[in-house]
Amino acid sequence: MAKDFTSDQPREATLADRSTKERHVKDRTRLDTPVVDRKKKAIDFDGDRVGEIAESIARFLGTGKYLAYQTIIVLAWVALNIGGFWWNWDPYPFILLNLAFSTQAAYAAPLILLAQNRQEDRDRAAVAEDRRRAEETKADTEFLAREIAGVRAIVSEAVTRDYLRHELEDLTDVLNRIEERFYEATDADHEEPENSSDKSQSAD
Repeated sequence: MAKDFTSDQPREATLADRSTKERHVKDRTRLDTPVVDRKKKAIDFDGDRVGEIAESIARFLGTGKYLAYQTIIVLAWVALNIGGFWWNWDPYPFILLNLAFSTQAAYAAPLILLAQNRQEDRDRAAVAEDRRRAEETKADTEFLAREIAGVRAIVSEAVTRDYLRHELEDLTDVLNRIEERFYEATDADHEEPENSSDKSQSAD
């Protein structure tokens, strides 16, 4: 009986496709396999550079020089447009000037927020660094306190000059008393033979 291979080929292809899909899914769910993003961004912005520019602009917007420049420009704009000159390009109610202010506000607010976010990041990093230094200082202080306590304990157990002087004085007093008793005992021994000789002479 001839074996039908036509029915086994689609089955093998289906099994191969299924195993390939399962392998891709397994590789995708593995934590030790990095996920490669093959999509390329059309425009790649440098966050640090944009942040620096935003901070410089926000810092300039908060200065008196900017207020003076803006005041001069607005006064000149209004004067040229209401003075009756033939080149008054923005007559009253100054639609172009209002549009310029709206555009300026639309860009100034995000720039200021971006600058504030960068400042908050720096403040957070500074606070973390201060906390780390405070912990190190606390640990060093506790270590020094323990060392000082150990040194005090050792010094308290050591012989001081006053203690040694006091002990020597006590020892000197004891030696003086012993010496006095010794002299008294020797004097008593000398007196006893003399008394005995006197008694013998008187008996004769």
